[in-house]
Amino acid sequence: MLPPRDRSRTTLRAVTVVFATALLVHGADHLRRGMNTVSTLVMTLGTIQFTLAVVVVALVFTGYRHAPVAATIVGFVSAAGFFVVHLLPDWFGPLSDSFIDAPAARRVTGFSWFAAIFEILADIAIGIAGLRAARAASRAAPVG
Repeated sequence: MLPPRDRSRTTLRAVTVVFATALLVHGADHLRRGMNTVSTLVMTLGTIQFTLAVVVVALVFTGYRHAPVAATIVGFVSAAGFFVVHLLPDWFGPLSDSFIDAPAARRVTGFSWFAAIFEILADIAIGIAGLRAARAASRAAPVG
């Protein structure tokens, strides 16, 4: 049986594959819907999130020692962001791409809902996996 530190790293890598898949599915839905269906602010924040997510994937698979912390931060912040942008009513103006009562021009479908919820759950999962891996690494670190 693997020690806790190695188990948590293996779990983080597996969850990172799911996270990357969710990222691609959500991005594919935005491409399907058309990039003109979101505000410039949502597009900018989404691009920043995508870039940070790609960096996290690279950090995890290169074994960078701070990858668990990066996964935790990007995962939880992304989950909160996607929740606010897609699952809350259209209260936030340019910070909203709400799927609730979305006008037909936004081309929101069941796939859009699936993609957004999949992304949020994957974000939470990588956040938790990153947190566990960071804790396991700190417990395994030599003192002194």
